[in-house]
Amino acid sequence: MSNSRNPKHDISTEVSDKETQIKAKKLQESFVSGKISRRNFVSTSVAIGVSLAGATAVVNQVEAATPKSGGRLRMGITGGATSDVLDPGQILDAYMINVSMGQVRPNMTKIMPDGSVEGDLASGWQASNGAKTWKFDVRQGVEFHNGKTLDSTDIVDSIRHHMGPDSKSGGSGVVSGIKEIRTDGKDGVIIELNEGNGDLPILLSDYHLNICPSNGDETIDWQSGIGAGAYVLAEHEPGVRTLTKKFANYWNTGNDSYFDEVETLGIIDPTARMSALSTGVVDAINNVPAKTAKRLGNMPNVKTLISTGNKQATMPMLCDADPYTNQNVRNAMKHIVNRQELLDKIFFGYGQLGNDNPVGPANYFRASTDELPQREYDPEKAKFYLKEAGLSNLSVQFHAADTGFAGAVDAGALMRESAKAAGIDIEVVREPNDGYWSNVWMVKPWSACDWSGRPTEDWIFSQIYYSKADWNDTHWKNSSFDKLLVEARSETDEAKRREKYVEMQRIVHTDGGLILPVFLSEIMGYRGSIAVPGQVANNWELDGHLCARRWWSA
Repeated sequence: MSNSRNPKHDISTEVSDKETQIKAKKLQESFVSGKISRRNFVSTSVAIGVSLAGATAVVNQVEAATPKSGGRLRMGITGGATSDVLDPGQILDAYMINVSMGQVRPNMTKIMPDGSVEGDLASGWQASNGAKTWKFDVRQGVEFHNGKTLDSTDIVDSIRHHMGPDSKSGGSGVVSGIKEIRTDGKDGVIIELNEGNGDLPILLSDYHLNICPSNGDETIDWQSGIGAGAYVLAEHEPGVRTLTKKFANYWNTGNDSYFDEVETLGIIDPTARMSALSTGVVDAINNVPAKTAKRLGNMPNVKTLISTGNKQATMPMLCDADPYTNQNVRNAMKHIVNRQELLDKIFFGYGQLGNDNPVGPANYFRASTDELPQREYDPEKAKFYLKEAGLSNLSVQFHAADTGFAGAVDAGALMRESAKAAGIDIEVVREPNDGYWSNVWMVKPWSACDWSGRPTEDWIFSQIYYSKADWNDTHWKNSSFDKLLVEARSETDEAKRREKYVEMQRIVHTDGGLILPVFLSEIMGYRGSIAVPGQVANNWELDGHLCARRWWSA
């Protein structure tokens, strides 16, 4: 856990001579590290000339940053649907990510608030053979909720669940580079890759790759909801309400997961979500619409939490559906989007301009504006590309709902106006929120979507833009891109690896079916009754969706 006990107040600033300042610093360090008691710290501070108010301020700040056990965390979360299932391969959005990975079923690894990767159900790993062969150590003393002891078979079968040509898992693209996975006794797992990939430990933190108990026949028990996480599934109405309770035999008790219970409510409507937070029905909410974000500051006992990373609002065009089978039509559509207008009017400045490239501002190998110039709103260029496609005008439908991304319908209305100058008529079709991810996304030719982004270039490219990825939501296939994707994984020269990733970004930008106008800030709200560490993860919202493990009752 990365919460900091270091208080903002420094008592050494209250004394003048250097010798006493040194004493004050050492005294404060001793208290922060737990070496001396609160009473001893306060009395000694006052004795060397520190004010009682100053010493008390340090005590209060340290105690506020010290985790407390107990209580119930109540969350109002978007992205739930009555069609949700407990199969980790079918996790679609925030609700089930938080319930499954964040509460009930951890992964082999996890992303920390500083962006580093640490072991979760794997205690360590070693790479060899040019990062083609990996050995993972199974954490000892881990128990599933049904009493079964975690061993290597559980991990192997949980990863195999997403592998193979017939897999329908959303994580299939992430594990597509795995040639073989096998047990190495009860406490070890060997993963052989087709090509070397130094990012493998990070990839294994993908929210689909939850560890479930093995059935002993190379399949896993995902139906029961049993996991090895801090919380046991007690009540579950898909997409509506889930209650989990602290697991008495959780392996990491005392170091994370401080709540007794976690209640997750599916609240799709943003107004209802804000109301639930303001009235105390819930303690925390995600996906606060940018247009109402300022209201959080006016709510009593409510705080705003904003993290910036690779979350993105996208508008995927299906490259195998007319009229988007034509690359010129796709490029015409990319030029009728006024990105700055969308950022200002739909997202109220909470974000950064996108460039039809999914590699975000927090990614290491992101193309610079010199390498990939920013695409601008240009109806004349849109007309040019339409003419190249043999068209003088075009009529299309944009399918949107707030669950796609907050403000998606309004974004469609703005695009409808900006497209007129290019001779493109856009009909905005408002779709129901419930069932959107099953009935609209990847089904309708052009729709609204959002992605939380991924920590590495290989991850987001493998999961969404690789031609064989199950979540290839533009149905785009480009052999040059696929070839570079494989080559970049095993490239050990950093400069050459960057060149390959930048070229892949150019290919997506020029040829792909992706319209990505804005990278979004994660805007969340929480009540003062909840303590949130000073640094939160930005790989996904709600502290990387591990808030139930990293937060506590204030």
